[in-house]
Amino acid sequence: MDLIMTTAELTSVCARLAKHPVITVDTEFLRETTYYPLLCVVQMASPDEAVVVDALAEGIDLKPFFELMSNEGVLKVFHAARQDIEIVWHQAGIIPHPIFDTQVAAMVLGYGDSIAYDALVERVTGHRPDKTHRFTDWSRRPLTKDQLEYALADVTHLRDVFAALDADLKKRGRSDWVSEEMEVLTSTKTYDFHPERAWERLKTRVRKPKELAVLIEIAAWREQEAQSRDVPRSRVLKDDAVGDIATHAPTSLERLATLRSLPKGFEKSKWGADIVAAVQRGLARDPRELPKIEKPRNNSNGAATVELLKVLLRMTSERHAVASKVIATVDDLERIAVEDEADVGALHGWRRELFGEAALALKHGRLALAIEKGRVVRVERG
Repeated sequence: MDLIMTTAELTSVCARLAKHPVITVDTEFLRETTYYPLLCVVQMASPDEAVVVDALAEGIDLKPFFELMSNEGVLKVFHAARQDIEIVWHQAGIIPHPIFDTQVAAMVLGYGDSIAYDALVERVTGHRPDKTHRFTDWSRRPLTKDQLEYALADVTHLRDVFAALDADLKKRGRSDWVSEEMEVLTSTKTYDFHPERAWERLKTRVRKPKELAVLIEIAAWREQEAQSRDVPRSRVLKDDAVGDIATHAPTSLERLATLRSLPKGFEKSKWGADIVAAVQRGLARDPRELPKIEKPRNNSNGAATVELLKVLLRMTSERHAVASKVIATVDDLERIAVEDEADVGALHGWRRELFGEAALALKHGRLALAIEKGRVVRVERG
C-alpha cells in the first residue's frame, strides 16, 4: 500500500501512470466549512498499481498530478467527476482531459439517474464496497490503514466498472453519447463561475424586473463575500433571505430589519449597509439590460402537455434503457411544450433522435399515446 507524501515520489508515480492509456482517479476533500473545497487526498490507479497521495503532506507540490490530469494521451476515469474537476480547476486552472465519467455512462446504459458509486460497483462487479469511511474527516493526520484501504478501493473497483461499461457502450453503439456529455463536463464554461451569474443557481421566483435586478446584485454580493472569506454561501446569507430581500427591496437599515428571514439585529452588522447598497444598485439598473424573465405561459393546456411529455419520456427511457434524467429534464419538457425550437438538450444530437422528434410529434398530434392490454403505447397518426 503506497502513500505518496513527497514531490519526488509523486513525480515518479505520475511518470509511471502516464505510460498507460487509461487510469482511474478519485479525490477526497472537505467543503462543509469553506467556499472552496479543501483537497485532502488523491487516489489513482493503473492496471499495474494503485496509490494514495497525501495532498496535505508538508512541502508536497501537486504539479506532477495536475500535469497528468492534462495529459491528452491518458484517459482519466472518474465517478461523478464534476467536483473532482472543480478542485483541479480551482487549484491549477486546468480541466482534466480527456475524461470518462462512469456515473454518466451508467445513466446512458440504463442504471438509473445519478447512481451512487457503491451501488454501481455492486451491480457491475458483485462486490459490496465498505462504506465505513464515507463521511470520515480526510483532513486529520495521520491517515489510518483503514482509510487508505478505503481510498484505494475507490479506484481499484473503478477499473472493473470502467471496463464493463466501456464494453457495453461499444456493444450498444453509445460511446459517442457519453463523449458528448464529457465535452460539456470538461468545458471551462462549466466551472468559470462569475458572481454576476450567481442568481441563476437560486430557485427563487421573481416576477418583476425590479425584483430580478435586486436579486442579481444581492446574489453577486453574497458570492463575492463567500469567496473572499472562503466560507459557504449560507454562512453569509441563506437562500430564502436572498429571495426575501429581492422581493421587498429594503432601501434602508430600518426596512431591512423588518424582514423575518434575517436574524434579529442583522441590520446592525457590517453586512447590513452592504446589503442596502446592493439593493440600491439593483434598483438603479436599466431594466432593458436585464435578462428576460420567463413569462407565465398562457397556454391553458401547457401543464397537460408537459404531463404527456413526461409519460413519453418515461416510455422512451424504459424502452431504450437510458436514464430519463440524461435524456431530458423537466425544464426541457416545459420549454418544448411552449416552443418547437427551444434550445434544450432534448432537441439536439442523439437525444433529439431518441426522444425530441417524438416529443414534437406528440405535441402537434402526429403521435398519440394509448393504453393497449394494460400498457401505454405510441400510436402514429397521419
